Formats: sequence, C-alpha cells, structure tokens
Amino acid sequence: MNNSPIPTTTKLLSLAALMLVSALFPALSGCTSAGISIRESVFGQAKRDQLVGRVKDAREEQEEAKQQFASALDEFLVMTKQDGGELEKQYRKFQKEYDRCEDAANSVRGDINTVEVVASKLFSEWNTELSQYADAQRRSDSERMLNDTKRQYEQMIIAMKNASSKMDPVLANFKDLTLYLKHSLNAQAIRGLQSNVSQVQNDVSRLITEMEASIKEADQFISQMAK
Repeated sequence: MNNSPIPTTTKLLSLAALMLVSALFPALSGCTSAGISIRESVFGQAKRDQLVGRVKDAREEQEEAKQQFASALDEFLVMTKQDGGELEKQYRKFQKEYDRCEDAANSVRGDINTVEVVASKLFSEWNTELSQYADAQRRSDSERMLNDTKRQYEQMIIAMKNASSKMDPVLANFKDLTLYLKHSLNAQAIRGLQSNVSQVQNDVSRLITEMEASIKEADQFISQMAK
C-alpha cells in the first residue's frame, strides 16, 4: 500500500505554475518587469537577491569577455608573424576569435542592462517602503542602508559601463583587420598589419585593466550585499 500523501490541489497548482514559468523562463529571465515579479512571487526570490544574482552573472560575463579578448589578441599576434604558408588558416582562426569577441561584448552589455533594471526596481521599492515605518529610528537606519547600497551600486555600474565602452574601439579595430585581411590575404598584407601591433596591444591592455577594475567593484558590491 502506498502511504505517500495525495497532493493537494494547491500543491498541484503550484507545481503547474512552476512548470509553466520554467517553460517561459528564457523569455522572462531578462530585464522585464514581468520576469522580476515572477521570480519574486513564484520563486520567492526577493529583488535584493535577484540583483546580487544579476551582478554575479555580469561579473562572470566580464571575466569570460576579458579572456576572449586576450585570446583574440594572441591570435592576432601569431598572425602578424606568418610568412604566407599558414596565412589562410590563421586568418580563419582570428576571424572566429573576433566573432566570439562580438558575442561576448553583446552578452556583457545585455547583463549590464539587466542589472540596471533590477536595481531600479529594488531601489524604487525600497524608497517607497520607507514611508511605511512606524519607528523613526528604524526608518532612518533603513534609509542610510539604502543610500549606502545605492552609492556602492553607482560605483560598480560606472565601472561596468567604462569597461563596456572600452570594448567598442577594440572590436572596431578587430573588424577592420579582418576585412583588410579578407580583401588582401597575402604576405604584403601581413607586413601592413605589423604597424598596428602596438595600438592593438594597448587597446586590449586598457580594456583588460578596465574589466579587472569592474570585476573588483562587482566583487565588493556582492560582498556588501551579503552583510
């Protein structure tokens, strides 16, 4: 005899809701009010926890993007040393690295946008709820925590946007290089690229520096929110 309890209607409805949300999750997991609300009402994930999760996602995307741009630079440097024998093969490798850089950059930008939307919802709700306090001291303490959190957040989001903006000149340069090689794939073209080595290296170096600063700010914000 099966002694397991028979699921109640409420439990079945909750399960059905979870399954439905899971099916729709790709559409609702982005920076939409519906996605934020469903995470909170159905999954019980408070906006504060959602923001921390989104910041972690953005941090990981930046780490991956940093490594991807460094990898593309490595392939470019290898290509500038080719004398013609493996030129076509090396060009294809660099083209793939550039495509991956574009994908990584788009992911970083998307995650930053999502962080901004969730943060806006959290801070707006928090600010509105301050008026609901009956105790003045508790309201003052909460307001101070809100201002401290917003200050830390602003430092982080500025660092993220600074890093993101540094991707654009690197991507533009990489695209120019791939087009130049595509239109003139020979040893002479490679010699023409060698004059760009210092600029490309400097651009990628600045990008990596900004990304590392942004990742550090994200780590500090995550740590602060955990207190």
